[in-house]
Amino acid sequence: MDMEDRDAKCVWTEALQRKDDIRGKKSPPRLTPARQRQKSQQQQAAEEGRRAVEESLSVSPELINWIKVNAKDLKIRLTDRRWAAEVVNDFRDNLLKFLRSNGDQTFFQSTDFLNTGSYFEKVKIHHPDEFDMMLKLQAPSRLNMTELDGGLFYRLDLVRPPRGPIQAFLLNQLTLSSSKVLSEMYRLVRKFLKTYKVPVEGFHWEVNRKRPYSPAVTLSLCGTEVSSDEVISVDLVPALEVHPSQGWPLAVRHGPDVDNWLGKKVRQEITSLPCYFVPKRPKGRNLCEDAKESWRISFSHVEKKIITSHGNKKTCCESKATKCCRKQCLMLLKSLIEGLKQRFPKELDHLCSYHGKTAFLHTLSIRFDDSMWAHQQLASCFLHLLGALEMHARTGTLPHFFVPSCNLFSEAAFPRRALAFLVGALEEQRRDGLPLLKPAPPVAPLRLLTPAGEDDTSSETSADQASTQTAGFSLNTALMVLVFAVAVICVLFYI
Repeated sequence: MDMEDRDAKCVWTEALQRKDDIRGKKSPPRLTPARQRQKSQQQQAAEEGRRAVEESLSVSPELINWIKVNAKDLKIRLTDRRWAAEVVNDFRDNLLKFLRSNGDQTFFQSTDFLNTGSYFEKVKIHHPDEFDMMLKLQAPSRLNMTELDGGLFYRLDLVRPPRGPIQAFLLNQLTLSSSKVLSEMYRLVRKFLKTYKVPVEGFHWEVNRKRPYSPAVTLSLCGTEVSSDEVISVDLVPALEVHPSQGWPLAVRHGPDVDNWLGKKVRQEITSLPCYFVPKRPKGRNLCEDAKESWRISFSHVEKKIITSHGNKKTCCESKATKCCRKQCLMLLKSLIEGLKQRFPKELDHLCSYHGKTAFLHTLSIRFDDSMWAHQQLASCFLHLLGALEMHARTGTLPHFFVPSCNLFSEAAFPRRALAFLVGALEEQRRDGLPLLKPAPPVAPLRLLTPAGEDDTSSETSADQASTQTAGFSLNTALMVLVFAVAVICVLFYI
């Protein structure tokens, strides 16, 4: 184990100990025997995962070099970025003009866009083919936010019966209907596309079929040919913006755990930002009436702020001397998750990139110092992040970074069989040296089939000899035919 690996292991251990010390200062609540057994099992699984991570830090120089090369290859080419930005920005600007000038639905006239997602966080990998944009809608000044599942989904009610265009989106004079807002968004986008033309010849936008649990209107940029594939996908998400004066809901009012990492002042700045709700209902068949018209709280704007200004010291990544590897680690994890889903589409259907992003944010709050993410320690830092995701999967606990009471690896959100398969897949990747991140082996050139006991040289020689003999035979035959023809002509002429 080299110096880099030993330093990384010490940093990991010290960070975890500091986290445990902070938690140890609080007096824990009394637990039931069943809860004590469950917690003991989780701690045992976490310890096993921690040992596995420490063992995995001893990797070969070849793998370390390939991780660095792969991280560079994940970056989007500048020419592709420019082309995609031109097309998407033109669509966004013209849609905004259409909504603001649309007379039949004034509720969307005061809207604006909020760019979120991996592309605008500059952690998009491979190709600029997916864009997320939130369409901000101004909510009334006062709302009653009723929790439906512990802090992630809500029912939104107005304090008093309103006046104006928002009345068209109410269920019982007070409750805001998420389905009505999303349906109206679909109608307006389809109406806009009837007159809009893509600035690049040979392409057009199509509205995808509505997905049951998606809060977005998804569009695809396709070619004009009948069998043309999707080039770019855009998710337009209508989002109600709650004024900062009302504050965040009680379940998330204290904000994320970033005190040791970004500082208490930054946490206060985060909680003073507006709160957004998107039209999405929880998964499940037997939902109550409130859940069918629920809204999910969104922190996409906060995630973008955290990831773009991610350093413990405010100068991180502002110059080459202070560059870290945080974003590269997240991009590598996104690439690995994408590879796992492509390899096991059915078994890991519940896995998504947001699971990796949540594990990444938790890891940043534990390994908070910039020196723990030095650019030259990319390989060991990525292995730490991969080990953190594996430990979350082993224990079956991945708390939402902003809503700690919501477990993204709960049995209702992530079935036990799928979670066990994920643990095995991550363990296999770590044990076998991350095969999904390695380049594919070169394809061997085609060779002539040779009998047993003969080598390639003899077969090539035999083939050359056979072709030479065939060519010689053909030439002799042609000469004989020519001589015979001349003789026949001479005889006929003489007669």
